[in-house]
This record gives sequence, structure tokens and C-alpha cells, in this order.
Amino acid sequence: MPEIKALSPDANDTTNMIRVLFIATICLITLQAEAQTFSDFVIRVNIAQEQRRQFMVDSMLSTVTNYPYSESDSMVWFFYKGPAQEVAVAGDMNSWSDTQSPLQRLSNTDLWYRGERFAPDTRIDYKLVVDGNWILDPRNPYTVSGGFGPNSELRMPGYVPPDEIIRHEGVPHGSIIDTIFSSTALGGDRQVRIYLPAGYDSGTERYPVMLFHDGLDYYTLGSAANVLDNMIHEQRIPPCIGVFVPALDRTQEYAGASIDAFTDFIVHTVMKRIDATYRTRSEPEARAMIGSSNGGNIALYIAMKHPEVFGCSAAQSSNIITSVFDTFRNGPVLPVRLYLDLGIYDIQVLIPMVHSFVPLLQSKGYEVLYREYNEGHSWGSWRAHIDNALVFFFARLLSSTDSPPASQGFDVSPVWPNPASRQVTLPFALARGERLRITLCDALGRELRLLHDGHHPAGAGRMTLRLPSLGAGAYFLRISGESGVRSQRLLLR
Repeated sequence: MPEIKALSPDANDTTNMIRVLFIATICLITLQAEAQTFSDFVIRVNIAQEQRRQFMVDSMLSTVTNYPYSESDSMVWFFYKGPAQEVAVAGDMNSWSDTQSPLQRLSNTDLWYRGERFAPDTRIDYKLVVDGNWILDPRNPYTVSGGFGPNSELRMPGYVPPDEIIRHEGVPHGSIIDTIFSSTALGGDRQVRIYLPAGYDSGTERYPVMLFHDGLDYYTLGSAANVLDNMIHEQRIPPCIGVFVPALDRTQEYAGASIDAFTDFIVHTVMKRIDATYRTRSEPEARAMIGSSNGGNIALYIAMKHPEVFGCSAAQSSNIITSVFDTFRNGPVLPVRLYLDLGIYDIQVLIPMVHSFVPLLQSKGYEVLYREYNEGHSWGSWRAHIDNALVFFFARLLSSTDSPPASQGFDVSPVWPNPASRQVTLPFALARGERLRITLCDALGRELRLLHDGHHPAGAGRMTLRLPSLGAGAYFLRISGESGVRSQRLLLR
């Protein structure tokens, strides 16, 4: 990084302003384009004259556009700027310890910093801890909501945000009905939310059912209704009914003394009324559950106890109690299909549970889909993978519904090259002639540039898409046709 000369305190004319902007630009070019590292910058600050160090820090920070600062696809720096005695970062990566990952103050400046290495597609929740106060990272615009409020969100360059959680205009939206369920054994009333797919009122067909434990959290924090809308619209799954059931005494109902009473409530009260009120499919392979943490445990438990009611069960970052382990280990193979996922930075006690449970299922011959992600125990992770469970359970039912099969729409193959800089090639296949509109979107799903808009005849083809000059990082292509929407991640370098 070039030497930065301090300006005199009264320098406020046009010439000095141009010099400031020039120096800031050189900082950015040196730090990024010439592969100078932040560690090099720290050395330069420490050897500079003491009165110039704060100016060097301020100039450098004025050029950084992404926080935390991604120096490469795997190296990231956490920054905090301000007066403090102690600063640390706490998050998924260190089990939310407020002492394990301290930031270091840079010389006599007000900049605190810490470097970490993560896999290129990592996404984690974190907070800064400043003199004992837990705060959102004031320089990071990305946050994710959780059960205890919002956290800042680290998105490494290779992470692609889930497009299916976004509410898209032009996608038909299902309708929502709230109703009250009561249980004498469990006590209390609970609000259960019902999702009916678009077009439900105008048809006569019966629908698969997905039941969500911690249902109102899956609805709000997990954006599950948007996921259902988009997955149905893209014909990745058939239209289905969603049932969002909350817990009243979560630990006891999902993994404790009330687990059997809650199981009876779901099977004999909730599903019985859902079946009587709505046009549901009754075969077990068309009925699924999903839950996270202890909610994953109850999803496994109910499927274990009542495979004649639920033939599919998904457990995200799941607790797994001993009776579930023992039944799947020692009992006969049950007619259930199972989906499990886990974060690399998940709660430590859960990781060996899942790592032991999945091989057990596989050795017994269960049909199981298991995925691990460079994420933590977070709604930011769970909401991004609801689609995997839905496709695993329900995609095979497409041919047995009145919905048109996916083959009547269009397919796209992965773009190449990826990562890319100037242009990419997109192979595609159309079952019938239709118009394709392709846009480049940022990590929040906002359209940045229209890349293509035109009609194509039926058959296979490929197109070359010229890319605009944008900063390096993760983006995605949204390919919209008359018969569906597809998305692909794209890394720009």
C-alpha cells in the first residue's frame, strides 16, 4: 500500500480534497487489485508517523464497500471503529463466546480488527461485543432475524442467498387461514396457520400436506409461504397445503414429558380436522413434517410412531433423543423417507448426534437425504434449505397431480464459465416456444441489469450473456419464462 501523507489541519481547498480522494482510491486499488493484504496495511500504519495513522485508517475504510471485509474467497476481516476498551466477535463460528475471538486495536487509532478464514460459501450469524454490550455490526447491512432478535450476517463471496424465500411479484400467492386448536391433555389454545395453494378454491383435486413444527417461526422467520409459492410456481413440487403448528411448552412437547400427548394432538386432533376441512391426500407418502432443533426431534418421533400418517420427515439441526435412536436402531425398517441437514458451525452437542444417526439410517436401508452446510444453528440456514426437503418428498408426486409436469416448461444447464468476468454461456431447452427474460440480481434479490429478453423456439439452444462491470462477489441469474422461473448462482471476479 502506498505511503499516505497527512494533510495539514487547515487544508480545505479543492487541491487537498482531490488529494484525499486520490489517496483513498489508491488505497482501494492497492488493497484489492494489487493483492496487498490488510496485514500489510497494519504494518504500514504501525510504522507511519503517529499523527498520520488515524488518517490512513479513515482513508482505507472509505474505500471498503463490503463488511466484514472479504480479502479473498476465504479470508475475511471483522472491523469495529470507535472508542472501546474491549471488542470481540461472537457468533456461530465460536459457539457465541464473547471472549474467544477478541478484536485487536490498531496502534493508537480507533480501529479494531480480527481476521478469520472460512469456506468460500460460508454464511453465519454474529454480533460484535463492545465493552460487554452485544450489538449489530454497524457497517454490515446484512441481518437475519432469529428467535432472540436480529443478528448480523456474514456472507462469504461464494454464498448464494436463497431466491425462493423472496416474495416475487408475478408469482401466484397462496391464501392464509388462521384457526384455533385446543387440547385437553396439553391445555391451552394455539393458533394454527393454514396455507392453501393458489387456485385451491377453483379446483377439486386433493393436495399433499407439509406440517411445520414451530410453525409460526417457519412462517415468519423461515419465509415458508414464499418458499411454497415459488416452488409450486416453478413446478419443482406439486401444489400442496401447509400447516403451521406452534408449540406452547416447546421443550416438553418436542422432547420431554409431553411428547406423546403432543404426538396424539398432531395425529388425532390437528390432522383429523385438517383432513375433514380441506382436500388433502391421505396416503403417507404425500404427508410430511419438518422441524428444526427440538422441532426436528418431534418430526422424527411422530414419523417413527405413526408412519401410517406421515411417510416423510425432515429434521434440521436436530436434537435426537435416545428413544428415537433406539427405535431406528433396533426396530424394523419403517416406511418413511427422511431428510436431515446440519451446519458445520451448529450447536456442538448436536453434531455428533446427527453424525451418528445418519450412518445408522443408511445402514438399515432407509431412504435418506443428508446435507451439511457451512452455516450455523440459525433461521438463516434453515429457511434456505426448506426447498431441498420439499423436492425430496414431493417432486415424485408431480405426475400424479393435475399440475403440468416440469417437462412441459423449460430447463437450463449451469452457466459457464463460473466464476466469470465478462460473459457467460447459458444452455437451455424449451418444450415449446416461449419468451425468456434473464436478469442479473444482487444478493438481496434486487434486479441489477436486464441481460436478455426475447422469444425462443422449442428445442435446445444456448445464448451468450454479456455481464456488466460490477464488483467481485456472489450474484445470481433469474431466468423467467412463461412456464416458470429458474435461478442460478454466478460468481463475478
